[in-house]
Amino acid sequence: MTHVSVKNGNVDGALRIFKQKFAKSGVPSEIKKRKHYDKPGVKRRNEKKENIKNSRRNRKDRD
Repeated sequence: MTHVSVKNGNVDGALRIFKQKFAKSGVPSEIKKRKHYDKPGVKRRNEKKENIKNSRRNRKDRD
């Protein structure tokens, strides 16, 4: 459970810190991933596409 304390009545700052911690914890991406079921073949295909995209991006960054 993510815990953030409010200091000096600064709720906006505490909310910003909470959002950052929440995003870093990986919960939003897990929720997005589990919204619907993907067949194993579709999952493999999507992972392969992501890996190709990432390798191209990494290759472009090195050059």
